[in-house]
Amino acid sequence: MAPPDPDRQAQLARYRELVLHELPRRAREGRWVVTADHCFGRIVLDHAVAGRWYDVLDRRRSPAFAQLSDEQLAVAVALAERVLAEGDPLLRELDARSLEWRGKPPKRRP
Repeated sequence: MAPPDPDRQAQLARYRELVLHELPRRAREGRWVVTADHCFGRIVLDHAVAGRWYDVLDRRRSPAFAQLSDEQLAVAVALAERVLAEGDPLLRELDARSLEWRGKPPKRRP
């Protein structure tokens, strides 16, 4: 068995830090449309695979993000970093698209 790729391990760690901690913290502080870590995970994973993540990844294997290819993982981390930088306006767009893929209406502005 090959040793773990340190670059991939760093990307996985950054994904976890962004989705589980940094984005939810910033979202609560800024009163963004989404604040829960699992919602950030849904949005980022959906966009990394260009559709409902569970249509591409095995929802029974946890964590789902560990199943991403190196390219998809890089897209996910870059997108999460972009949301961190741009905030709620971008998040609203991404969330609306993710919900659309699920046949759900976008969230209404408060």
